Order: sequence, then C-alpha cells, then structure tokens
Amino acid sequence: MANGRFNIPYPINEPVLSYEPGSAERRDVLEEYKRLYNQTDLDVPLYIGSDEIRTDRKVAMHPPHDHKHVLGHFNYGNSEHVHQAIDAAMKARIAWADMPWYERASIFLKAADLVAGPFRAKINAATMLAQSKNVFQAEIDAACEYIDFLRFNAYFLQEIHEIQPDSADGIWNRLEYRPLEGFVFAVTPFNFTAIAGNLCASAALMGNVVVWKPADSQVYSAQVLMEIFQAAGLPDGVINMVTCEGPVAGDVVFKHPDFSGLHFTGSTAVFRHLWKEIGDNIAGYKTYPRIVGETGGKDFVLAHRSAHVDEVVAGLIRGSFEFQGQKCSAASRAYLPDNLWPDIKDSLLSEVKTIKMGTPENPENFVNAVIDRNSFNKIKAYIDFVAKSDDAEILCGGHCDDRVGYFVEPTIVLAKTPMFKTMVEEIFGPVLTIYVYPSEDFEGAMDLVDSTSEYALTGAIFSHDRYAINRATKRLENAAGNFYVNDKPTGAAVGQQPFGGARGSGTNDKAGSVLNLLRWVSPRTIKETRVPAKDYRYPFLS
Repeated sequence: MANGRFNIPYPINEPVLSYEPGSAERRDVLEEYKRLYNQTDLDVPLYIGSDEIRTDRKVAMHPPHDHKHVLGHFNYGNSEHVHQAIDAAMKARIAWADMPWYERASIFLKAADLVAGPFRAKINAATMLAQSKNVFQAEIDAACEYIDFLRFNAYFLQEIHEIQPDSADGIWNRLEYRPLEGFVFAVTPFNFTAIAGNLCASAALMGNVVVWKPADSQVYSAQVLMEIFQAAGLPDGVINMVTCEGPVAGDVVFKHPDFSGLHFTGSTAVFRHLWKEIGDNIAGYKTYPRIVGETGGKDFVLAHRSAHVDEVVAGLIRGSFEFQGQKCSAASRAYLPDNLWPDIKDSLLSEVKTIKMGTPENPENFVNAVIDRNSFNKIKAYIDFVAKSDDAEILCGGHCDDRVGYFVEPTIVLAKTPMFKTMVEEIFGPVLTIYVYPSEDFEGAMDLVDSTSEYALTGAIFSHDRYAINRATKRLENAAGNFYVNDKPTGAAVGQQPFGGARGSGTNDKAGSVLNLLRWVSPRTIKETRVPAKDYRYPFLS
C-alpha cells in the first residue's frame, strides 16, 4: 500500500477539435476512416476474462450509409458464454475490489489519455463507420465526451471518498465505499460510443466487475473501447464483453444469485421488462440489485412570443437533425407561438434546404444515415402515416431512400392537433413535429408540454422575457431532467450538465456526476471506540 494522500488532477472538459479543411485532425480521421473501411476481415471476439472467444456464428457489420459493404464480422455467443463471463467477473472481483481506489482511477485516467491521443482518430473513424456519425458528431461523442466521463468520474471518485462522517469525543467514525456484492450487468445502446464505454467503466471504476452487452449495431466501435481498456492496463475479467441475443443474456443474468446491478441505456419498453424480470427474481439474489436506467424521450422546444426567430430556428435544426435525430435528447416536438410562426416557418424551411445528406466520409454532410433497416422502416412508417393524415402535413423532407444506405431526409411536420401521433410517440429519427399555439395562451402551451408525453428527459424554453423563463422553469419542473434556456435540448457536457430524466425516461441518476457513481457502491460505516465502557450501567441508574 502506498503511503500518502493523493489528488486526482482537476478535470477540464476536452476541447472539441474543429476538423476545418486543411486541419491535421481532419486529415488523420479521414485517412483512418478509409483504412478501416478497406479492412474487411475484422473478426471481433467475445472478451471473457483473458480469452478472446470466437464462435461458429458470425454476424456481418455494415456501415448504415453503405449497407452492402462489409466491415468485418463479430462473433455471436450463447447462454454458456454469458455464464463464462459471469464466472470470469466473479473470479476477478476480490482482487479488483481490493485494489486501492487511486490505482483503479489511474487505469481509467490512462484510458482517457489514450483516447485523447493515439486512439482519437481510430475511435472517431470507427464511430463514423459503425453509427454513421459525421466527423463532428463523432468527435463530441466518441472522443470528447468519453474522455470527460473517464476524467471527471475519477475526480468524483476522490470526492466521494472524502465524504466522511463526524465523530464524537472518544469515537472515530469512518465510511468506506465498497463495491456491490456481485457483478454489474451493463446494457448499452448504439447511438453513443461514450455511453457504451461509460456504463461499464463507471461501475468498474467504483470497484465492481462487469458483464457488458453492447448493441449489435455498435459492436464495431465497442471493440475499439476494449482495445483501449486493454492498452490502459485494465485487469482481465473486470469488464467482459459478450455479444448475444438480449433475452439469452437476460435469462442467465437475471436468474443469477450474484447479480447486483443493472446499468442500462435503451428503450423504455425494454427497461420496464427488465425491471419486472428483476422483481420476479428478487428473492434469489444475495442483495437487492441497483437498477439504473436512461431510456426514451420525446423532447420539446417551447418558444415564447418574445423569442428571437433566428435563435429558435438554429435550436430546432441542431436539436432535431444532428445525428439524424437519434439522440434520446433530440428535439422532436415544438410548440411555437402564432405571432412568430410565419417568420419561423420561412426561415426554418429555407435553412433545412441547405442541409447536405450523405456519407460521413464527406465532412460537408450534416445528416447521414439512420442506424439500420428496422429503424429506417419505423421512421418511414411514421412519415407515411403523416402523409395520409388529415390532421397534419409535411412541410419539408419526407423522402426515404434505402438503396445504398438508410437515408431519411430531415422532415418537418405541422400538426393541426396537439395530440397528433408524432407529437406524442418517440420516433428516434430526423422528424420534427410542430404545433402552433395562440401566443396569448402561454399557460395552455405549458400544460400541453407537460401532459402530452410519458417521457421527461430534456426540454428547452426560448424567450427573452425573464418572467416567462421563470414561469416555464417552475411549471415544467417535472417535464424534463435536463432543462435548457435559449438553447437546444441536446449536448449535455460531463461535469457541467449531469444528464438524465424521470417519468418514462429513466431513473434520473445523472450520468456525468457523483450521483451516478454513488449508485455503484455499498457504503459501510465503521465506528471505533477508543476507550470502551466496562460497566453496562448508565449514570441515570445510580
């Protein structure tokens, strides 16, 4: 054991590189993109303990924007591999839990430096290929946000250990932060490489061992995360990556007595199903599992009659169409006052016409492909529904083309009724639905915002009337876990805007803050009495 009190370097948010024409980072990432695109023999294994396991079942990986091209294959496992992953995790558990907190932190701080340096182009290029993100969206996700998660979490870990109780005379009270008694199951989505890496790394940082199941459509960049963990010196068995069908993994994990926590990001329906399954098996666990989930969203933009048109338009376009609207926080419903609507409409439609759509290899493309055929078909079905409805109209976009890639044009829908289908249901694509309300009925508009959706993830108010801002902030306090004033409802920065929502959007445990990390420890209080009593009698008995 080292002697000393150690301070984690105070974290600073990783600067977002510009990728301007002629810049070194633009050259590097596009060269890496081409290299990875042409490397078609990649064979991604299951990472279990010290083993890289390959199976007879190979699943092809395709760029969403070029779905006939094969990037390589990943190996699909079965229930036996899930058992092996749990066994490997539990074998590693004692040594990892006993490792001093600062040694664990050092591993993940090194991982952050690796992402910032030698792995930056690779993790960004892999995300561009696997998830069809343009270079800037990949940079703020796979590089910057993930670096921030790793560095800030290490600093938060130190802060947590410094939270200690008071002690009375003759007594020394101490609080230690133990990992959970068992393993954590991390289930991660396709849309953010940073989320995929953070859900497993944050629990591991706190001393837990993890079985990690990434989304099938994100395995290509997930394997780069495993490379980074290995290069950073993460011991074997601490994070085990298994690729298999969700129900197959769940049938093993949620019946295992050592299951101690679920770290989940994905759909609301799946999360509710998993919660029920955990409840059904609750008597079989050694301890009550921690359940942490960030799920769906039907995120809003509400403009007051005092809002500035250009600010609203910029917020809507960025909030709705960056990464094809495939963000839990994407603006997908907007409530605009009738006094501003004519000017907003003209500007909005004019600006959307300037958006370029295509492959991420061309950095001029603002919009790329949606993730896969299922997503494409779902989004197209919503657009087709609008086209046939008398209660809404398509103002722009609406064209879907899957001949080469899964491309859906940025689409703006004008709803004639506030409870129209696309105002209520999560679409997870580049579709924004607008409802125009009477500008004098701001209270009614807020009532609609609060009551229309089952979700409560993010939302934004645009206004230059401070009374209106204050009123909306209070009235909509339960409508969004992350609330934005005069900004788009996306782009939460680690350490600045802890992220998460409630209602149907999750447990609101705020990734990117101490609140999330506290969920992955089981504190123990130690009371030491320096001079113990030798007689049971209290003075009042005299």
